[in-house]
Amino acid sequence: MSDHELRVSKIRNGTVLDHLSGGSALNVLALLGIDGSEGTGVSVAMNVPSDRLGTKDVVKVEGRELSQDEVDVLSLIAPRASVNIIREYEVIEKKRVERPESVQGVVVCPNSNCITNAGEPVRSRFAVLNDGVRCEYCDEIVREGIAEHLRAE
Repeated sequence: MSDHELRVSKIRNGTVLDHLSGGSALNVLALLGIDGSEGTGVSVAMNVPSDRLGTKDVVKVEGRELSQDEVDVLSLIAPRASVNIIREYEVIEKKRVERPESVQGVVVCPNSNCITNAGEPVRSRFAVLNDGVRCEYCDEIVREGIAEHLRAE
């Protein structure tokens, strides 16, 4: 897709998340805790044509570079995403997300009997599988709707 088709202006400094699955941009914004009240510019393009994905979403966040922890969590709901760091209108770093072996404190276990849901001072810890995540305490597996089980800490 060429730039003239997207019609979203370049950002001076920040992060561009590209190749998000079509329709996932709002989950990505929620995951990153971005709701517009921060006062920073955010551009969202949803369900735009993509040769590789059919349709894709693109999110541009001005004035913010994602941390590695944020990229790791992003990989759970957007495993084919690319993260572009922009400085002075130029892409200074471009990388594909890589799924980590595990994530801590960002997924809520759906098993109400899990120790992580018992009010104990235990952070959730999930092993990342090819098709989901598995709680390392109770072995509960989440394959569908991982975004609904995310918690920002």
